[in-house]
Amino acid sequence: MPKAPPDYQVRYPIDFGDIDPAVPHKVVQLYGADFGKSRGVLWLPSTGKPETCVIMSHPRAEFGHHYSIPFWIEAGYAAFGFNTRYLNNDATMLHENLMLDLAAAMRFLREEEGFVRIVMLGNSGGGSLFAYYDSQARTPKGQRVASPPGGGPPDLNQFDLPTADAFIILAAHPGQGMVLMNCLDAAVVDESDPLASDAALDMYDERNGFKTPPAISSYSKEFIERYRAGQRARCARIDAIARRHIAEAGEARAAMRADGFAGTSGEHRNYVARRAMAPRYMVVYRTQANPNYCDLSIDPSERAVGSIISPRPDLANYSAFGLGRIVTPDAWLSTWSGLSSYAKTAANLPKVPVPTLVVGANADQDIFLSDVRAEYEASGASDKTLAFIEGAEHFMRAGGTEAHLGDPRPRLMKTLVDWTRARFPA
Repeated sequence: MPKAPPDYQVRYPIDFGDIDPAVPHKVVQLYGADFGKSRGVLWLPSTGKPETCVIMSHPRAEFGHHYSIPFWIEAGYAAFGFNTRYLNNDATMLHENLMLDLAAAMRFLREEEGFVRIVMLGNSGGGSLFAYYDSQARTPKGQRVASPPGGGPPDLNQFDLPTADAFIILAAHPGQGMVLMNCLDAAVVDESDPLASDAALDMYDERNGFKTPPAISSYSKEFIERYRAGQRARCARIDAIARRHIAEAGEARAAMRADGFAGTSGEHRNYVARRAMAPRYMVVYRTQANPNYCDLSIDPSERAVGSIISPRPDLANYSAFGLGRIVTPDAWLSTWSGLSSYAKTAANLPKVPVPTLVVGANADQDIFLSDVRAEYEASGASDKTLAFIEGAEHFMRAGGTEAHLGDPRPRLMKTLVDWTRARFPA
């Protein structure tokens, strides 16, 4: 089969590169209870089918070839790299629909494949995803989330959500909305103009302590306090825009249900129907603006200046690529709003009682050591463990001040496999 290019692991840090065709695996297509379609790759050790399977997933990233999979297979475990219905698409993503995707994956592993034990591996955005899922799965029907933040289906009380047996939280952020709110540029004063700024709130203005990377910036405590308040205020403003768009569409749908609508002119009916159907896509500019990127005295760690997206966040902040850049109002509220989304790791972890391992990467540029410790403290498990991997950046490649320690992945996977083996034999 074709070989991966030499720089594959640098350009595609989630994947594990070349695939040995001798490793037993199969690609499966699954359907949620609402018929939403998802896919996954089930990998099995050559020694036979084990009783324990590790499932890894992410709201939108391709995890069918997650870098941990070869290590799990070598250790004798099955691994299920699961891709949701929103693969490579965060523009329309509802986290509540993701709950139905994960339920389909859990049923597949339990009922069709017969695995006795399932270990959730929540890496990066997968941490908040699995925390939300398992907390809802353990919440009695009638007390679950009945509607996404923007309204409408699904009502999670109407669905069966199978639970898992253990949880590994790996370099996982506090929720996509929380991460985005922490890197929203507070200086934006006009959501329709990417260049409109309040200089007093611009973290990339030298008058506020900024220095061009790789130099280290230094912000005052007073500036950081104003900046964080400005980020929350901007998030609230975007929430209000999203809710206004949703209300407008709702008014059109209500008009279509009103008595006498069928008797109005065809032109009027078409006008109202189009208003009910048309999505209001929102452009969210400048989402690479977390002071932690540039001032390494904030939440000190082994990290270098920059973010996981760019070593020059001051430039990436203005680029077309970025978190939550183009979204529907419903997707914004469900996934990307730090104020409205229900997919908050620390809020959901107290309801997840299964054995839990929380692992942080000491040189991570977007998930900080305080985030990792907060997840550990929030965990509702009586059996919980906290570990940190030195010299590791977000994707568990060598990085930061301790990069000389070499490839962190073997060290990471020894931690993960040893912890799992102590609780669940393969």
